[in-house]
Amino acid sequence: MAPDKNPLPYTDTKPVGAADFYFAINATFRFVLRKLGADGLRRYWTHMGTHYHAPVTARWSAGGASAIAAHWRAFFAAEPGAEVEVSERGDIVRLEVKVCPAISHLRANRREIVPCYCQHCYFVSEAIAAPAGFTVRVSGGNGSCRQIFQRRDAQLPPQDFAQIKEATC
Repeated sequence: MAPDKNPLPYTDTKPVGAADFYFAINATFRFVLRKLGADGLRRYWTHMGTHYHAPVTARWSAGGASAIAAHWRAFFAAEPGAEVEVSERGDIVRLEVKVCPAISHLRANRREIVPCYCQHCYFVSEAIAAPAGFTVRVSGGNGSCRQIFQRRDAQLPPQDFAQIKEATC
């Protein structure tokens, strides 16, 4: 796919990513959590969303909800084992993650999952979405969840972290 037609801001020659990357992500989260605590891990996730994913923010700013939906469709199409439905209605994009590829792979390989693992979906996505004029709310977790992206001016209550389940093996 031509880079300008790809909803993701990077190119890759393989159609699906390598699931073992989830091991590295989980280990990185554990390391940062041990070294910097929960607040440090949240800062790490926010920094990743703000800086590493800045090209995603630019696309979402330019394309709105349609760009958000296209991004997640392409993203999860490249994630091994993902079962995700992405729907768009007006300025609202819903992700129904039926099978989280990361949690599924970590469990299948009997890895100890960082309990707050699923919170990264909120912190990274919120850091991407906010400068583009959107926000996200996450509910569920531990292998399946719902993520809803809406305009920031929708006056939603803050994310309730009790709505994001801890991940377990």
